[in-house]
Amino acid sequence: MVPIRKGCAAGLAALVLLLAALTSLGLSLLPAVVGLTCGVVLCVAVHRGLAAMGSATLGPADVVTLTRTVLGCVLAALVVDPSLGQPAVGVIVPLAVVALVLDAVDGRVARATRTGSAFGSRFDGEADAFLLLVLSVHVAPSYGWWVLAIGAARYAFGLAAWAAPWLHVGLPFRYWRKVVTAVQGIVLVVAAADVLPRTVTYAALVAALALLAESFGRDVLWAWRQRDAAARSVRVADDTPGRAP
Repeated sequence: MVPIRKGCAAGLAALVLLLAALTSLGLSLLPAVVGLTCGVVLCVAVHRGLAAMGSATLGPADVVTLTRTVLGCVLAALVVDPSLGQPAVGVIVPLAVVALVLDAVDGRVARATRTGSAFGSRFDGEADAFLLLVLSVHVAPSYGWWVLAIGAARYAFGLAAWAAPWLHVGLPFRYWRKVVTAVQGIVLVVAAADVLPRTVTYAALVAALALLAESFGRDVLWAWRQRDAAARSVRVADDTPGRAP
């Protein structure tokens, strides 16, 4: 276990070193500040999340997730600096590949060390969402701004939950979600690498978005049905003879 302060300090230190190294590619000050700001927000969110769970330490899998989220912060800095051009692509793709590989590692580490937790699951999901958002912002100018829907889906779902509290219901585990998330990341990295014919990549992005819509749509439908079931339960209780006021 790693104390949260030491974990975040190490993460921020690594982020600063990576951003400093990227200045050799011409990374300007503003994008570097964006990346560092993402890192600070990350640490604050992790600290608050752990505190809400009554913990102050990161498990082995959490450390892996923190590492790939730091890489996401570096990617965010690269993506918002259009002046870098092609040199940035040569860094974005390898970093994104490493982040995707680590996404497959943290779950295995959690199971191997028996340190899985509700926080770890949430942290993993938010790390996935952030990486997809950054990659979609990078790919969108080349294939259309509709690609942003891939990166914005998780956040749109969160905003919708504010307007529709029934979306806050705890969703059952579905392995399919992890498959769909992995597909989004792989397709976006392939699009960023520009290694396939444009029409093939375009079709892959459309298919990835369709899978994402199906996955979120299934969750929304499940939550809606649970809402109706809860409402019916309340009505039955209200109509029960002899029920106390």
